[in-house]
Amino acid sequence: MKNILNILMVLLLVPLMGMAQSSDEQVTDTIVKKQEKLERAAFESSYIIDNQTNVVLNKNALEVMMQHRFGTFNATESGWEDFYGIWGAANIRIAASYGVHERVTLGFGTTKNRRYQDFNAKVAILRQTRSNKMPVSLTYYGNIAYDARKQSAGQTPPINYAQDRLSYFHQLILAKRFSPELSLQIAPSVSHYNAVYDGMQNDRFAIAIGGRYKISPQTSILFDYSQPLTQFDVSDKPNADGEMIKETRYTNHPGISLGFEFGTSGHAFQVFISNQWGIVNQENYVWNKNDFFNGDILLGFNITRIYNF
Repeated sequence: MKNILNILMVLLLVPLMGMAQSSDEQVTDTIVKKQEKLERAAFESSYIIDNQTNVVLNKNALEVMMQHRFGTFNATESGWEDFYGIWGAANIRIAASYGVHERVTLGFGTTKNRRYQDFNAKVAILRQTRSNKMPVSLTYYGNIAYDARKQSAGQTPPINYAQDRLSYFHQLILAKRFSPELSLQIAPSVSHYNAVYDGMQNDRFAIAIGGRYKISPQTSILFDYSQPLTQFDVSDKPNADGEMIKETRYTNHPGISLGFEFGTSGHAFQVFISNQWGIVNQENYVWNKNDFFNGDILLGFNITRIYNF
């Protein structure tokens, strides 16, 4: 009789154990389903004209980039019109970046002007979620650039030591995808040059605002505005009338860029007008002398291609 009771108890407990296991599985499935999904990328490319975006590559993804800036529209060469800068001196950068982690991208680029060789990194600190629990993305971008030009007499700023060739750039990018059409970002930054003119500070703080509005599934309108904040201390000098005035050779105009972007699953092509001829970020923030409203406008384009491995 005792054995029969034991058997009946086992038969009664087995279904209860199965129900408990099923309940645990349901709880696990619910937790998985409730995991936050990331919002789609706010931008198609790692660049929005002249500034970085919050885009970080997937792990093991390779991005190849070509950036080109023609001369300014009002430039001339040997007295001949420069055909809106296309026949004039151009600036070119070729670069590649690789996703070493889903939150970390490392890259290298080489630029024609000043023979810059730059190493850069981008890190996703915060990522926007579809539920809006995390409403924005926050990304860090930084680089170190090496001026590889040969030393020449009268070169300015002078390069007296190896460290004089180095410059640095740090930027925090706060971005949000408001809708499938509209994405905006704001990005404070600091640029540092080891070698500058007398009367200049080595650091320049700035802020950039950029955005994209999609007018079709493959086409977007882009804008990018970069405003230097630091005012350099400069020395007084006499003018033709003997009056003491401030030197203006350190004046750095804000960067203004407008353009279009045409994107596919792996390509992004940007064509735009801008007053920033430099491509490495710190060069634009520290050395830009082009005044957009004075006609110092140039034509440029960025081409990116992403390979996923």
